[in-house]
Amino acid sequence: MSTTTAPDRFTTLPEEQTLAATVTALEEHGFSVQVVDDLNAARQAVLTRIPHGSSVMTNTSVTLAETGIADAINQGGPYGSARNKMFALDFATQAQQMKAIGGQPDYALGSVHAITRDGTLVIASASGSQLASYAWGAANVIFVAGAHKLVPTPEAARQRIYQHSLVLEDARAVAAYGQHSQVGKILEIHQELPGRIHIVLIRQAVGF
Repeated sequence: MSTTTAPDRFTTLPEEQTLAATVTALEEHGFSVQVVDDLNAARQAVLTRIPHGSSVMTNTSVTLAETGIADAINQGGPYGSARNKMFALDFATQAQQMKAIGGQPDYALGSVHAITRDGTLVIASASGSQLASYAWGAANVIFVAGAHKLVPTPEAARQRIYQHSLVLEDARAVAAYGQHSQVGKILEIHQELPGRIHIVLIRQAVGF
């Protein structure tokens, strides 16, 4: 996979005071938050929250891949992989069935591209395929994100998406699929009913 150097301000981990303040803001907006030290702890934090037998959609995410969460769900085990079920169908003739499976699981897993200091989650997508489950469709959502994704303002979140995340995702998409990526849609989640969205923050730079 090609790598591209990105500005340090988008990869630097925050000070503990900033991290704590952001966690407080997120909790005030209805999100539950767990801070962990490394990738293994993040994987365990996610898996222990999901009841065995649940349907789980692992949305495309470098973070889910690098933490081993995607493999833990999709390569056998006690969970029902919505991704495996969805991609067993034919998009040309069963697209709506695929959307229903991916968009309404018991648990939708993924990451975010930025978290603002005031507690807003910002997620960009080329197609928007994962956004419906995050916003409404999934019964539960778990986001896993490196703490380097914390930004001070909404404008900084947009800058991070276009100047950092898109650059790296474009290189990944060209290497993996032979085509460029784009920012087709952006979802901002400002508030949620308590209990639906859980965030696992890692004290490491992982993912885009």
